[in-house]
Amino acid sequence: AERMSPLLALGLLVAGLCPTVHCLPGDMPDSGNVAQEDQPNRTSVDNLRLTTSNTDFTFHLYKLLAAQTPNENVIFSPLSISIALAFLSLGARNTTLTEILEGLKFNLTETPETEIHQGFQHLLHTLSQPNPQQQLSVGNAMFLKEELELLDKFREDAKALYASEAFPTNFKDPSAAEKLINDYVEKKTEGKIVHLVGGICKNTMMVLVNYILLKAKWKTPFDPGDTYESAFHVSRSRSVQVPKMSFEERMVPFFRDEELACTVVELQYISDDSALFILPDEGQLGAVEAALLPETLRRWRASLRMRWIDELYLPKFSISSNYELETILTQLGIEKVFTTKADLSGVTGTPNLYVTQVVHSTVLDVAEEGTEAAAATGINIAFSSGVMNPLIVDFNRPFLLFIISKDTQSILFGGKVVDPSQA
Repeated sequence: AERMSPLLALGLLVAGLCPTVHCLPGDMPDSGNVAQEDQPNRTSVDNLRLTTSNTDFTFHLYKLLAAQTPNENVIFSPLSISIALAFLSLGARNTTLTEILEGLKFNLTETPETEIHQGFQHLLHTLSQPNPQQQLSVGNAMFLKEELELLDKFREDAKALYASEAFPTNFKDPSAAEKLINDYVEKKTEGKIVHLVGGICKNTMMVLVNYILLKAKWKTPFDPGDTYESAFHVSRSRSVQVPKMSFEERMVPFFRDEELACTVVELQYISDDSALFILPDEGQLGAVEAALLPETLRRWRASLRMRWIDELYLPKFSISSNYELETILTQLGIEKVFTTKADLSGVTGTPNLYVTQVVHSTVLDVAEEGTEAAAATGINIAFSSGVMNPLIVDFNRPFLLFIISKDTQSILFGGKVVDPSQA
């Protein structure tokens, strides 16, 4: 039997589209053709822009989610949410389109719409490359009302740019439709997310789903024999006992940020993707959260240096979340798409569609080992350093984490662990 992967992360986003009660007249400008060919020689400038926009979107979204549930764990996949919204924008026109792309933090004067879609196409293509060292699956699917006639252009772009599958669905039988969608999601996420959608209305026209599943192994696993129960200080007045993984005497990318009063440690996966753990000093969590900006992340990553760590302690945890994102996205300026004034005429040619629901679900497991934990014992080279001030990093209070893809520099998952004992 396979032992649990050290990291299993899952993000899932779904949006439901319903028809508006009345049709809006008006001629719809064509959005211009999106080039289909994949361009392997894309400049790094484009990728940099995409990464910066995605990081900016990640932190804006993080702050809104954290404010919505203060003192609770936050976990989400910014990549899943941005891919799903960019995919939806293929069918959007006029203000509806501008709001979505600007909400994703793109500057439309610098980055034209076609370039944004090509950027996501390139991103999906890169992330979908088979990698024997980890399992990363990311994909999109559309569940369409059986009678719904999609515009050829939308169908072709959805397939070419977002590799989206399309499934005819009978929404007149909501429970059968929910079962179809939930079964698909359960299968794609290997049983991790079992009941994503509920309460689908009979007039639903289309449900868009994006899923991302990451199973990765630490480059240097933790020894399960070194995991023990220890206190985690949820707040000044409350502690919980949690299993804590640990290692001694290891070189690890490390940065002590005096300016923001936090410690940053990077743990790498075999695939060279990495998890960045940020431990604010006592009482500094709010200040660190407020300083989350693309520049901050760049500074942290540029400042990491290999550093001898005498002892490191990290909780073993599994946290999950389920967000309804309509209100939050409205706070990011994405408003029209949720009203009867939405213009999604690029989907079917008629302007009477709008989005009713955006649900996002994520599960994150962090544990010691991979399938080959046994082979990794005995690597602790003991330098009997007569250290007067040993460097000890103990994640025994709320901390932030961001899982970053090496190939695309995108943040796959992000969040905050306030209470590792809360599943």
